[in-house]
Amino acid sequence: MTTMIDRRRFTLQFAGAASLACLGAAPLLARADAQPTAGKDYLKLNPPVAVSTGGKIEVIEFFWYGCPHCYALEPEIEPWAAKLPSDVHYRLVPYDFGQGPETPRGVHKRIYYVWEVLGLVGAMHKKTFDRFHKDRRPVNSLDDMLKFCTESGVDAAKVKDAWSSFGVETKMRQGTATCDQYGIHSTPVIAVQGRFETEPSMVGQANPGLNEQALGQKTLAVADSLIAMARKGA
Repeated sequence: MTTMIDRRRFTLQFAGAASLACLGAAPLLARADAQPTAGKDYLKLNPPVAVSTGGKIEVIEFFWYGCPHCYALEPEIEPWAAKLPSDVHYRLVPYDFGQGPETPRGVHKRIYYVWEVLGLVGAMHKKTFDRFHKDRRPVNSLDDMLKFCTESGVDAAKVKDAWSSFGVETKMRQGTATCDQYGIHSTPVIAVQGRFETEPSMVGQANPGLNEQALGQKTLAVADSLIAMARKGA
């Protein structure tokens, strides 16, 4: 039986996403209906992770605001997640790569949970990604966060109160536990029902020649197949 760490065999260093643009989206269309292959397009987790979602199929996107591949996936995954069937429970879990809460990556993790506690994920999730990658102004401290809030029309006082609140601290610990359970070591990763994982780096190795947009679409097509498999109990 493999360990949690053994299950994570792929990283984001997959030959440079920019260099994969040569063939565009055509390979995706050619394989749109192909059944994904275990060990190539996805991993089957052994042992599986227990889920508790009231009978719904749990789908988790593990991400990091500083990850360029997460940012590239965002335009694809946002509309995809919005159209998931009613029997699917989708949620986001930020990953800090095992770094402490006061490190920049720990701060990046905290940002998401502040938005979640304040009910601002819908309004601020994409803006946060844009701040990091489009504006190239990462939020690495509470001071950065408060400036970001002021510029975005968000109540900075409420954000400051939430920053180290019990609710956010609890979510930080829960997020770490979830990442540990799944053996996460890279981003982005999509986990389905505690039984399967897929990610662009893995799909890219199985489908060379896809640009980032096509790679994101193919990854989500694999995720759709994994959801169907989970639904059937496969």
